[in-house]
Formats: sequence, C-alpha cells, structure tokens
Amino acid sequence: MTSTNGGTTSSADFFVPDVLFHTLLTVVDFTHDPTGATRTPFVLKSHGTLDAAKAFTRQALESLGFTPELDFPQYRVRDTTNTTQDWPHGDGVFAFARSFDDKEFIVGIDTATNNESLPASSADGELRLPDGARFLHYVVQITIDYNIDRSGAAQTTDILGSYVHRADAWKAAHLCLDPELYTEFDRRGDPQFVEDWPFGDDVAVHAVSENGQNCYVAVKTPPEQRHELKPHTLKKK
Repeated sequence: MTSTNGGTTSSADFFVPDVLFHTLLTVVDFTHDPTGATRTPFVLKSHGTLDAAKAFTRQALESLGFTPELDFPQYRVRDTTNTTQDWPHGDGVFAFARSFDDKEFIVGIDTATNNESLPASSADGELRLPDGARFLHYVVQITIDYNIDRSGAAQTTDILGSYVHRADAWKAAHLCLDPELYTEFDRRGDPQFVEDWPFGDDVAVHAVSENGQNCYVAVKTPPEQRHELKPHTLKKK
C-alpha cells in the first residue's frame, strides 16, 4: 500500500518513505578565511517527511545548544507559509545566522534515497532506527569548483546515502565514485597512504576531475552540541 507521504505503508503508525529529508548545516568560517572557502557541512538529523524536516530547521541551531538572541547578532528563520517574505538567503535555506566572531550558519535540507528502507512515524516523520541506534552515518560528497572561484569558495555538498552501521557507510563511501572518470583518484587505505592520509580523518575518497573539480567523499555523524562544530579544512589541489 502506498502512503500519502510517497512511501509504502509498513503498519498503522509507520511507513517506509522512498526518500529521506536531511537537515544540513554549513558553517562558513570568515574569521580565519575572508574568502568563505573554509566551510564545513554537518548533517544534523533526518526525517521521513518534508514537513517534519522543515519544522526541525526552525530550531536546529537551538538543538545544538545555541541561544539565538545571545549568540547571533543576525538570526533569521524562513517562514515557509509566507510567500511574500523577503528572504535573501536562497530557496534551499531555511535558517541563517551570523555569529559575533564572523561565522555564518546556513541551515538547509538535502534529499536522498532511503537506501536502507528506514521506517518513519506517520504522525511526526521521525525515523525509527533498528538495533538501538541513536543516529545515522552519512556519506557526503563535497565538490569544490575552482573554475567558478579560484579561492575554493564555490562548493556544493550532496548527501549520497545514510546508514545505520558505520562499516556500511565506509564501504559505500569507497565505492560511490568511478575512478575512470577522474584524472586523480585517492582512496584511504591505498598503499601510498598507509602512514599518511592528508585529506582528513572522515574522508574516504579524494578525486580530481579533468576540469579541475576537487571531490571529497566523507563519512559524517551528527554533532550533538555546538562545541562539536569544529571547522575542517580540506587539502585542495
């Protein structure tokens, strides 16, 4: 049976959505890099419905322990019911904040296939994770396009999949890109990187395309508190 949320019904209270809606926080560190090239993505939470994900974005920063009126001189939350609202931060952004130390916090939603067929509550869109799991492991691709901006500030982040078990996420991360499509392709675990992997502890693959795009595939887990929002500088070619 097909549910009204676009998935197949598994019980009276839960359904299996075809896609998941992931709340993605991007922290842009203008403090140490005025170009905006130092930016770190964090996947905060996933939901089975778009409405549930949108509702979470409204208090996503508070869930990490921020107090907007104290921590941000600029803080805006998008009113998705108001089509006339002046919203300068882009269609995919649902919350925006700037801190006193000149960091930007951009909260959006990314959609990806429900690759592990995780069930969600029909009532509130919350996922039900098996085996007592508290969070998911996300395979994330970060692409830096130097043809658009030589500083490296032109970046996109795509969530390729979400996994209950970390080992499954790492396996998927190693296999999601085709080496034949890149002029340079490095996997963590390759013999030349046994003693030194220069691309970051959470990065599984680094690849460079013929047109100079740098791609990083990483495995990430949600931060639980604001102090876990540590910037990660990728090694750029």
